[in-house]
Amino acid sequence: MPQLVTVKVNRPDRRPIRVWVPVLPVVLVLFPVVVLVVLAAIVASVVFRIGVLRALGAAWRVISALPGARFDIEQGRSAVLVAIR
Repeated sequence: MPQLVTVKVNRPDRRPIRVWVPVLPVVLVLFPVVVLVVLAAIVASVVFRIGVLRALGAAWRVISALPGARFDIEQGRSAVLVAIR
């Protein structure tokens, strides 16, 4: 599971902004929303006849594969860099 998300915003003619976001406290604060999303995923799995355990297992594998991912988004001279550790 990812532990830290680093977000860096490069702005033209200004100093870049860098923010470190620890994942665990954010997940704990958003836990009620996470529970609702999981319940919605279970309902969607039943409606679309997908195995619930297989769907949850696939979601967990995607989340577990996130550490080491890096997303770079550029628009003109501005850029947002997101690194998941």
